[in-house]
Amino acid sequence: MRILLTMFLGLWMAAGPGFRVAAAADAPLEHPATAGPIIADTAVPTPPGQLIIQPFWSLGFMAGNFSPSWRRVSAGGNFRSFQIPIKITYGLFQDVEIYGQMGFIHNWANQVQESGAPGHRSASFSGVSDLALVLKYQLIEETTWRPTVTTFLNLDLPTGHHFRTNPARLGIDVLGGGSCAFTGGFNLSKWLGPVYLYSNLWYSFSSREHGNSPRLLTSPLMAPVLSWDVITWNMAAEWPLSGKWVALLEFYSSYEVNPLFHRTHQLPSILMGLLPGIEYIFNPRWSCELGVAIDLAGKNSLYGYTPIFTVIMTY
Repeated sequence: MRILLTMFLGLWMAAGPGFRVAAAADAPLEHPATAGPIIADTAVPTPPGQLIIQPFWSLGFMAGNFSPSWRRVSAGGNFRSFQIPIKITYGLFQDVEIYGQMGFIHNWANQVQESGAPGHRSASFSGVSDLALVLKYQLIEETTWRPTVTTFLNLDLPTGHHFRTNPARLGIDVLGGGSCAFTGGFNLSKWLGPVYLYSNLWYSFSSREHGNSPRLLTSPLMAPVLSWDVITWNMAAEWPLSGKWVALLEFYSSYEVNPLFHRTHQLPSILMGLLPGIEYIFNPRWSCELGVAIDLAGKNSLYGYTPIFTVIMTY
């Protein structure tokens, strides 16, 4: 936790007076257009009345498990997940943004070594994911010496399939958490030419202990039991290149901690990874991004590799 707070404050310090431009006024900075991170969330709210539709296409390959001692061990089979979440964002008022995200998921598995149903080594299942509803409010506007700071509030509704699961489907028919989950925290962003930096620090808890659920956009298939509260810390950097191209690099991580409202007997998990990517800005209304989420380290969690493509349409 101490490391998380130190790194989160690092972005704030980097945007401090030491980076002040000599003749700059205390006003928002202009910077080249970017599409925003793929996994990390932005801080600057969408302008009032503006609508953004952003579909994602991701294909997750589960490569194995991280053991309690951070070692990589076998996944016990071949597991894949194809997901198409759609994010719809609307600028509600000045400094206030809302968005919802829900998607289609198709999971499949084969050559499973340990089956919950004897004789079954392969299965597939499709359905919708949980519904996420988000409200963001800008607390501090970016200037030459301070970052944008925005509050982040998220409600996950259990719309994904999570009950009456069939052992013959080898666990891949679990598409949602099975309970309401709440997330609160802060988003930061700052232009420090030639890069645009982002940071998220969130805390999540659920209404009750619940079972396995897929993780959108990182390791999508058969995530660990979400019995613990979760601290999420993301960082991202965009570097505008020549023309309309923008280089993207993201760090994502989650850390399970003692739950506030219930007890659990599960082992806490940690997951950390990187996403290198590229963006292309067609015009102010259309852009696209391509990246690969690579789970690098963790314990008591799955790891995998997930190519992700997204298109941002602004109206």
